[in-house]
Amino acid sequence: MARFEYLEARTLRQAISLMQRHGEDARIVAGSTDFLVRWRAGVWQPKYVVDIRHIASLGRISFNRRQGLRLGSLVKVQDLETHTGIRQNYPALSAAAASFAGVQVRNLATVGGNICNASPAGDILPALLAFDAQCRIVGPEGERWLPLTGVFAGPGRTVLRTAEVMAEISLPPPLANSGSLYIKHSPRGAMDIATLGVASAISLEHGGENDRLVCRQARIALGAVAPTPIRAVAAEDLLVGKPLTTELIHQAARAAQEAARPIGDIRGSAEHRSAMVCVLTQRTLETALEMARGVPVPFERQRDLALQQVF
Repeated sequence: MARFEYLEARTLRQAISLMQRHGEDARIVAGSTDFLVRWRAGVWQPKYVVDIRHIASLGRISFNRRQGLRLGSLVKVQDLETHTGIRQNYPALSAAAASFAGVQVRNLATVGGNICNASPAGDILPALLAFDAQCRIVGPEGERWLPLTGVFAGPGRTVLRTAEVMAEISLPPPLANSGSLYIKHSPRGAMDIATLGVASAISLEHGGENDRLVCRQARIALGAVAPTPIRAVAAEDLLVGKPLTTELIHQAARAAQEAARPIGDIRGSAEHRSAMVCVLTQRTLETALEMARGVPVPFERQRDLALQQVF
């Protein structure tokens, strides 16, 4: 294992300054759940490690129904599972957090770290995409906001420039009559990387003929089936403005399957992943529809669904 010099930043400005000084030779860490694995394997060999976990401003959660949800990049994955406002208003995100590794890892892993790790199979990433997450990135030239869809550049790569830091993630206010769910499919449940992950979020409104309940907004996000987490936009478009019948949901699930571009590996073949996109999209949409119609779905059931094994 290559040696490195450990540096600690107490403010965001200090972190940016240290990264600016050391450039490509430095790497930011917080929870270090990904860093330690890759460092020990020799994949990452930085000369300097900049620890930002003591920057208090990056560890805050703020929620209200008018402004939505704001997550500091150092918010722990475990907090996504337990925070009442997130459970009630962004249930797919809490379910995704519950499917993320074990509780010890969830208490170390950070939201910003998982975004910057840019794994195609990251558990919380489809859920964040399903809620139209925006990211605040701060660097030497100031700050910029990017949609989460624009942050990923490929497996393990983001568009962050040298000395830029992921500071905050923002989710818009929840819509009325809405529901969402994330399901992870993997050989060993939470303790393994996802073979496939699907998050769906929908909201309903009265409209159309006879003022029936129709779909106001739909978001379907897929993980582990493309070089980056993706949205199944064509599937979403099929649902908007229409009553969500069983047949329409199945059509959308097939459209999501067509959006996937999976590869085969030790966890599952490309054919298996493709088939499961259809199955899990249908299941997430059906449960999201229950919630949107006002049917109570306790968190314990959401958690069980999120870790449901499908073969």
